Amino acid sequence: MATVRLNVNGQNRVVEDVDAQTPLLWVLRDSLGLVGTKYGCGVAQCGACTVLKDGQAVKSCNLLAAQADGCEITTIEGLAAEDGTMHPMQAAFKDCHGLQCGFCTPGMVLSAIDLCAKHPNASAEEVRANLEGNLCRCTGYQNIVKAVQQGAAAMASS
Repeated sequence: MATVRLNVNGQNRVVEDVDAQTPLLWVLRDSLGLVGTKYGCGVAQCGACTVLKDGQAVKSCNLLAAQADGCEITTIEGLAAEDGTMHPMQAAFKDCHGLQCGFCTPGMVLSAIDLCAKHPNASAEEVRANLEGNLCRCTGYQNIVKAVQQGAAAMASS
């Protein structure tokens, strides 16, 4: 058992008695109550569990909590401003109807933020290629691509 220290959504958190084989996903959901991070496939193929670790998109089902010790973690719950104003990427997903059931949305939004930080002017083809590891069974991706591009523009201007 280990103690894991994380900065989650701007707050220092300490989780004790974490089994060495526990993925970060379960620490976030079960120990910290951050259920916006979804369990999808459990083998890092669907992207539903994506969070930002030190600003980089990672699949939390495939990252041991101990490997994130000392890191800054951002979940979907940490994106909105304190007054409730949505992050520009969240607003773009809403405005462009880039979601339907919403299950993939948290991971998709966090992956999109990472993508736009690296490629702020990504073409539709580049967006599709970079979101390849995030699966959506509802939307057909067209509106997700629009949302990512709109979100990127909004992030660049803010």
